[in-house]
Amino acid sequence: MSLNGSACIVGAYEHPTRNAIDRSVVRLHADVAKGALDDAGLNKSDIDGYFCAGDAPGLGTATMAEYLGLKLRHVDSTDCGGSAPILHVAHAAAAIAAGLCNVALITLAGRPRALMAEAQAAMKDAAAAATAGGKPARPPLALRPPDPDAPELAFEMPYGPATQNLYAMVAKRHMFEFGTTSEQLAWIKVAASHHAQHNVNAMLRNLVTVQEVVNSPLVSDPLHRLDCCVMSDGGGALIVARPEVARQLKRPLVMVRGTGEAPKHGMGGKIDLTYSAAAWSGPTAFAEAGITPQDIQYVSLYDSFTITVLMQLEDLGFCKKGEGGRFVMDGNLISGVGKLPFNTDGGGLCNNHPANRGGVTKIIEAVRQLRGEAHSAVQVPNCHLALASGIGGALASRHTAGTLILERV
Repeated sequence: MSLNGSACIVGAYEHPTRNAIDRSVVRLHADVAKGALDDAGLNKSDIDGYFCAGDAPGLGTATMAEYLGLKLRHVDSTDCGGSAPILHVAHAAAAIAAGLCNVALITLAGRPRALMAEAQAAMKDAAAAATAGGKPARPPLALRPPDPDAPELAFEMPYGPATQNLYAMVAKRHMFEFGTTSEQLAWIKVAASHHAQHNVNAMLRNLVTVQEVVNSPLVSDPLHRLDCCVMSDGGGALIVARPEVARQLKRPLVMVRGTGEAPKHGMGGKIDLTYSAAAWSGPTAFAEAGITPQDIQYVSLYDSFTITVLMQLEDLGFCKKGEGGRFVMDGNLISGVGKLPFNTDGGGLCNNHPANRGGVTKIIEAVRQLRGEAHSAVQVPNCHLALASGIGGALASRHTAGTLILERV
């Protein structure tokens, strides 16, 4: 079943907070839900489908449906990390096409930054108590290791994998195979900073240079501190509706044209670090939309690290495999300068990365671009075709990619 034209995004809202010391996770979900409803001009009584991922507390859709006071016909709690919100849009479009719901709400929210600060404070107090002769406290949940019963971890944990070194492995392999340089990766951060300077809510608004990126401390060779995304609290929400409903609202019509999703894992040891699951999700989305990468005017790309962006550019077909380094050089990703503007809100590298599932912000900024509502300094002229891409998991390990193509009609 083709989802081309089956649904529209009619509401989009990004939470302005980056440090939610005064809000719970459920409150953040409620804030963004209200923001998206207000943006669409709808009431919560219009919502009959609800989508959320593992960032939702308690029983997920059940907990949040009760908290928000929603009466629903359809729910979906697919969770695959940073790509989950992009998959949710595709699943909402499929549910609408199947007659399971008419208007779907998608929310994402979290407070990892505040939680980490609270956990570090608790660890400090526990250490002080132990020094004074008290019983050592168990580490707070935020600082405990992952589930030891996950089947793959028994083989991986002895080697000490962490998010940053899993992505660094991919960057190192790309450099070995194709001659990519740290300076080329740095151009991705430079482009993000050019856009973030115009975003009053961005965590990092200062312009940076290639030299400043490569001179920042190494986090995991070859990735430097400025190759890494920020960590923030906050969230975002989307409203996806049947086209007949969308045409009745006083909002620009943003149509779902193409969707794709795919996982990539160890495949029994047949590991090739030179490509991501976007190599499979992208072609599916383009085929459904009936267009090519050359038709896209703006891209929102998941940017947990600079290498994440480069891999998606290649795997989605914007340049050939191995040519990503040269493609991103000299400001090619900067709006008004290069031929493929990306992440005009500053992205995860400079703006925010809420709930460790930053894919929702990629869709929100794509919607802004298509509506002509991005900041005037970064707005792509006459933007009518945009792509949002998300990666959930780790590129060097198991992960999922989601690709979404949107058109203003």
